[in-house]
Amino acid sequence: MRPQEQNQISFKGEILRKLTHLSALVIPCGYYLLGLDKGTALAIMIPITLAMVIVDIGRLRNWRIWFLLKPFLAPIIREHEMKGDFTGASYILATSCFAIAMFSKPVAVASLAFIMAGDPSAAIIGRKWGKHRYGSKSFEGSLAFLLSALIVAWIAPGLPLEVGIVGALVATVTEAVSSGVDDNASVPLVSGLAMHLLVRLIYL
Repeated sequence: MRPQEQNQISFKGEILRKLTHLSALVIPCGYYLLGLDKGTALAIMIPITLAMVIVDIGRLRNWRIWFLLKPFLAPIIREHEMKGDFTGASYILATSCFAIAMFSKPVAVASLAFIMAGDPSAAIIGRKWGKHRYGSKSFEGSLAFLLSALIVAWIAPGLPLEVGIVGALVATVTEAVSSGVDDNASVPLVSGLAMHLLVRLIYL
């Protein structure tokens, strides 16, 4: 999410949008619980990602497919997406492919879950109860993101807790300072890289 555009959809639309974020947890959960290897996971994810990108291109070029989906998607699409950017769904699906390809399974699962759990918490808490603001974000929202990310770090399978905590902190800071770059991409990739390097430094 681009911070300057956080409040450009209604609160109801925000909740609906963040429910799609939470539903995306099926990606890291499925990757782990189904015991998929990288190749199999990518064989599933890449066609799904391409399909979503095609839908986005159709939306931007006003193909007929967009007019069929518009009643369902328009209320949760932000202004910058309507003006020419891809939606968060395309970003998170593409980032999932990169994270799965680049990182070990524990790191990929945690880095993706950080944004999928943390971003909805930050957006909803920040919009409803955020009082102490920096830019267009709030400390309350960032704290909600951090708490969600720490829970992910605590329960993430196969990931040393200290590595997960560092990843959660990096994810929170990345989400807080993201500007001009969709945090659906920046948070998993930056936090995943931090955890990847830390694992290699400490455990290898």
